[in-house]
Amino acid sequence: MLDIKLIRENPEMVKENIRKKFQDSKLILVDEVVELDKQSRAIQQQADNMRADRNKFSKQIGGLMAKGQKEEAEELKKKVTQQAEMLQQLQAEETRLQEEITKRMMVIPNIIDPSVPIGKDDSENVEIERFGEPVVPEFDIPYHTEIMEKFNGIDLDSARSVAGNGFYYLIGDIARLHSAVISYARDFMIDRGFTYCVPPFMIRSNVVTGVMSFAEMDAMMYKIEGEDLYLIGTSEHSMIGKFIDTINKEENLPYTYTSYSPCFRKEKGAHGIEERGVYRIHQFEKQEMIVVCKPEDSKMWFDKLWQNTVDLFRSLDIPVRTLECCSGDLADLKVKSIDVEAWSPRQKKYFEVGSCSNLGDAQARRLKIRVKGKNGKYFAHTLNNTVVAPPRMLIAFLENNLNADGSVNIPVALRPYMGGKEIIG
Repeated sequence: MLDIKLIRENPEMVKENIRKKFQDSKLILVDEVVELDKQSRAIQQQADNMRADRNKFSKQIGGLMAKGQKEEAEELKKKVTQQAEMLQQLQAEETRLQEEITKRMMVIPNIIDPSVPIGKDDSENVEIERFGEPVVPEFDIPYHTEIMEKFNGIDLDSARSVAGNGFYYLIGDIARLHSAVISYARDFMIDRGFTYCVPPFMIRSNVVTGVMSFAEMDAMMYKIEGEDLYLIGTSEHSMIGKFIDTINKEENLPYTYTSYSPCFRKEKGAHGIEERGVYRIHQFEKQEMIVVCKPEDSKMWFDKLWQNTVDLFRSLDIPVRTLECCSGDLADLKVKSIDVEAWSPRQKKYFEVGSCSNLGDAQARRLKIRVKGKNGKYFAHTLNNTVVAPPRMLIAFLENNLNADGSVNIPVALRPYMGGKEIIG
């Protein structure tokens, strides 16, 4: 959510940002917010004047009563009563106007960073850099579920019977590999100075609307029937929510966490949810990283976060590239975002395995995450990034470490988490 002062003083800049995101239908919201804000401030001024009059009349009543001028005092009391009723009406109207302003401001997109490329959708995202040499072996690489099934490592049919499409059973060495990757990612981030955390896997609606846009919420979140609780789509939701309505000492920043959680997503409108695969599913596990920092440090942390993911994948011999998300592909709260994509030898192309986002003060403003510094209070900046998210990571891992005989090599870094195994055969 933007600062109301920005919309009040720079409405054309806010409109131009909306145009860059190709959301022209939201342009009218800016004018509506400006007009509603004008009405709200006028009513607030009127209410303030009435409160001042009430205080003045109260003092006069006391003076008149002391002088025995009861009739004059009673007349003033009537005025005070009338003003109290009017003031109550003004306060109700002021509350209504503020609610209308907030409703509109919640869907006006955040101001994107000047470096973000302008484009309508993800087809116009821009490749930045490649890390590692993509290799296509001479032998054919099977579909990832076929690789897993050869090790008796996955059961999609039973999962479909139990829970429907978009779920799976992982078994044996594949299940162990899944856990090994998560554990390795956890320790990888701890070694880089991040604090490990396991958060709540459900959050209240005020946290949901604080961390994401309404469109994202509708497409992603599962609601718990009969309760004000939602299953998290990523641990970032819980982790940023941890700081709701707090005032944090500037000297304690930054807060850097790496968090583990299962993730639950409706994947509303997603393509391929019916296919025999585990690329886009309703339930998975993930290691995440989040940062709460001073505004002037958020650019530096953004670069550190995506680099962490690149370094982790390269430590497992998986080639990756970074992709800058264009304006039309950015969720409304994001200032800037970079996707990390892993190489798929089978498809001979890269596919997304993680996303790094700088949200500026958008989440902090919604959740009231403030910092107390030398020059007063201000809103923190929040960032998040995927460390690793099996099973997408497993797809990249299996394809890039597959041998011609069907066995899978275990990179040196991962062997301690696999009981010393060098190969799955």
